[in-house]
Amino acid sequence: MRVALLGTRGIPASYGGFETFAEELATRLAARGHQVAVYTRTRHASPYRGVELRWLPTVRHKYLDTLAHTALSTAHLLLRGADAALYCNGANAIFTWAPRLAGIPVALNVDGLERKRKKWNRLARGWYRLSEWLATFCPSEVVTDAASIRDYYAETYGKRSTFIPYGAEVGRVAEDDVIRQLGLRRGEYFLYVSRLEPENNALLVREAFERVPGGRQLALIGDAPYAHAYIRQVRATRDPRIILPGAIYGRGYAQLGSHCFAYIHATEVGGTHPALIEAMGRGALVLYLDTEENREVAGGVGLPFANSVESLAGAMRAAMEMDASARERLGRSAQDRVRAQYSWEAVTDAYEQLLRRLIGAAAGGPAS
Repeated sequence: MRVALLGTRGIPASYGGFETFAEELATRLAARGHQVAVYTRTRHASPYRGVELRWLPTVRHKYLDTLAHTALSTAHLLLRGADAALYCNGANAIFTWAPRLAGIPVALNVDGLERKRKKWNRLARGWYRLSEWLATFCPSEVVTDAASIRDYYAETYGKRSTFIPYGAEVGRVAEDDVIRQLGLRRGEYFLYVSRLEPENNALLVREAFERVPGGRQLALIGDAPYAHAYIRQVRATRDPRIILPGAIYGRGYAQLGSHCFAYIHATEVGGTHPALIEAMGRGALVLYLDTEENREVAGGVGLPFANSVESLAGAMRAAMEMDASARERLGRSAQDRVRAQYSWEAVTDAYEQLLRRLIGAAAGGPAS
């Protein structure tokens, strides 16, 4: 198949969950012999791990970045053609009708309910609400990454969607040179990884940790391009136990998840969050904000907390008081859950089958 992937910042992944998804899926499809092109907003050498990278410019603005780049990418796709296209981000729903008119079937991964993010103004939230409706008829197929989001589209719009979760690797890495360079002690730090935006609650995590005595550390990993004021708040701490190095990817990120004392997942908006699954795959003890989506992923193999400083501080203290064997048992259970439900190979199988089906339907018959 000739497949194009649009709507992310591109690969190699260096931003968030959609970019990780794009890299893992695109490279696996390429390894299976498909011709895969990923549209990017940053120049990189092409091909990358067998994937063609198509760089196009964008408008570097909080509210225009995604839409401007996807509009231009769609125009380019219409010129180059493809057997099928996969769009990411529900905000891009409006662009998916054009490839369909050109005979290119389109799947749209809508992610979570983005309009609930605190960073958006009223106009942006309205756009996301409109995009939810557009997603019900503009693309050929809607993909949801969490059962709760699948149920939302079914109950709100009567729209059937294809449920395909994100994936993660299973197992710890042995190396620890990056964490040592950061000043972290192996097995002695709480880990938080996310874009530093209000709905991801980095400030809540920092304030909760400051209430927990002891010698353990907190690594707050992440950044965000349009949240400078909030990031200044997060960084305004005098606690020497807190490390804020910015965003870390690749080998360093794998080490952080492999050697933490516990992973804290405090994101309150979205579907299935890759960082949560990845921490589970590393065998970390997981503390997670008790939302429907996070509860669905964790499946009872972590410690839930409410959206308050007091509740998270209590969960941290409970983790510290937990017997080491009990922590290890939860970590192994988390890995087993990822193996069973969040394998990248299984995710790739599902997308490959979906794309073949869409291509077959567009050709007027079943896919080969």
